[in-house]
Amino acid sequence: MESKELTIVIVTFKSESKIYSCLNSIPSNINIIVVENSNNHNFKKKIEKMYSNVRCILSGDNVGYSIANNLGLKQVQTKFALILNPDAVLGKDAINNFLLVAEKNTDFWLLGPSSYQQIKNLPQDKDLIEVNNLKGFAIFLNMKKFNNNFFDENFFLYFEEIDLCTRVKKSGGKIFLNKKISIKHEGASSVDKMKFLELEKNRNWHWMWSTFYYHKKYRGFLIASLIIFPKLISALSKVVFYQLTFNNKKKNIYFCRMSGIINSMIGKKSWYRPSLD
Repeated sequence: MESKELTIVIVTFKSESKIYSCLNSIPSNINIIVVENSNNHNFKKKIEKMYSNVRCILSGDNVGYSIANNLGLKQVQTKFALILNPDAVLGKDAINNFLLVAEKNTDFWLLGPSSYQQIKNLPQDKDLIEVNNLKGFAIFLNMKKFNNNFFDENFFLYFEEIDLCTRVKKSGGKIFLNKKISIKHEGASSVDKMKFLELEKNRNWHWMWSTFYYHKKYRGFLIASLIIFPKLISALSKVVFYQLTFNNKKKNIYFCRMSGIINSMIGKKSWYRPSLD
């Protein structure tokens, strides 16, 4: 199977310190679409000049992981696509192994690699394992299975890949993980660590918002409320505690957790955005 049947989609947001290691690990004959969640024309010019196989799309604003991935995936003209995080680095022969598995298992919907940390936990008697979920740092898609219906754009951050996998399984689709495909993933480092507090507030808000939204989508409002209620009480108690102990950083983080839960429960969209300028 030829590499021209694959396009790689990478969503970035202030990821300049990470993206180059990722791109350098990708063979130069693979088409790459980088979707930058901003209007950074200098980034676009620089990256397209450095890599002849890269086309950079500017979203114009921080539209989130789901929308940005959909922007890229809808531009893909090849049989397969690989969603890759900018802090992921491909292992040796990763692309070839993705394509070999796809050739031998033509009915798959999604295919994932093992990270270096996962390998020791996988069954030793076989390389290809059918699973229910994949980690979002690298997901290989059989494009014909999706009919341009990829990520739920209500998710700004977190749970979007779990939701995608859930929809695939509900449609009777097959998801595989292959032990021979290794990709190194740093994790939680796609965005340059410029403002720790802002990143923590953002992560906490969106993790809570997405947690409730996902469970409500598949299990209903009541079950989702039962799942999230202890987290709401915990966040509220910590806001009060850190207010009384004058720890404003911790108070702000847990206030964001509480706000994410409340906004999701009352049906508001995932509106929170980090201040990283």
